[in-house]
Amino acid sequence: MPFRPPLRATTAIAAASLLAACVPSVSQPVPTPPPPATVPISVETTVPAAQPTRPLPTRPQPSADLLNVIQALGSGFDGAVGISVRDIDEGWVIAWEGDRPRPQQSVSKLWVAIAVMDAVDRGQLSLSDPITVKPSDLTVFHQPIRSLVGKTGYRTTIGELLRGAMTRSDNTCNDVLLWRVGGPAAINRMLARKGITGVKFGPGERQLQARTAGLEWRPEWAGGWGFLQARAAMTYAARDKALRHYLASPMDGASANGVTLGLALLAEGKLLTPRSTASLLTLMRSSKTGPLRLKSGLRPGWTLAHKTGTGQELGSLATGYNDVGLLVAPDGHRYAVAVMIASTRQPIPARMRLMGNVTRAVVASATR
Repeated sequence: MPFRPPLRATTAIAAASLLAACVPSVSQPVPTPPPPATVPISVETTVPAAQPTRPLPTRPQPSADLLNVIQALGSGFDGAVGISVRDIDEGWVIAWEGDRPRPQQSVSKLWVAIAVMDAVDRGQLSLSDPITVKPSDLTVFHQPIRSLVGKTGYRTTIGELLRGAMTRSDNTCNDVLLWRVGGPAAINRMLARKGITGVKFGPGERQLQARTAGLEWRPEWAGGWGFLQARAAMTYAARDKALRHYLASPMDGASANGVTLGLALLAEGKLLTPRSTASLLTLMRSSKTGPLRLKSGLRPGWTLAHKTGTGQELGSLATGYNDVGLLVAPDGHRYAVAVMIASTRQPIPARMRLMGNVTRAVVASATR
């Protein structure tokens, strides 16, 4: 029976996913997010260049059923969402509003991880290199490493920080790695050098979250409590204005198509050495965050190496709720998938249901 997505996701889900930057809602009037531009669903295909004297090879095409399902999921969701499904082995892409930049939030940890492994490949770093996380390195929101960082700091390794960033979405682990490889400018240079278009890296966790709320980061806020107090003291109107500005032009903006391009290049071994590629994908398959997002649509034999992202909330307006990853079929066929919800007032179960339905659609199409 062909897969048909439900019109509304109303099933209550008992377990909630771990959130990379989840914060309590503010009990005040709900702002109305700017309406998303309605962009028709798009399909792209690629084909190898043919010799002039030979007939053109058949251009690979996605199934009509999958095209219809992705269109129905994108158009039927109450919120600003971008969806991209990229068949890595055949070359086609199906997207719903796939070229519009949307907040990445912790999805951007993927690019830091690639930069770290690239530095390892170049001999500039080793995963066994020791590093000390100081109290001044602490960031905001989700940072499990915080409990280990005493007054004199916490001594660990580059590899352990990478594990914390990719499997637990630890903001402090990621920020320490970010500055170890040269900061935001270095990540953007890496993206350009590797040919990952449609992706922009933001200013780092502390500045990103502060500016999203309409503040500028202060060093004494390390750890997050000072930031939370300053944000709580702001007027609702000021926070609403700052959040609208962020959604209109996200500092960490990336398109769903840009993200799946990066994932495809990673899977094809075009970004890192085979050893580093395998190491990073192993970490992504071990992720503890978002078990009920894309992962909820898997069938036996399918695997997902993924990275989630979750932004700030104001009232019932959620921002930057994302999951992106590499979906692999039992026969080894690979798909890069990205679902990026820029803003919505839908509850968490409805958001997770959308993501799981995208995975279900890909799996159903591949198994017909």
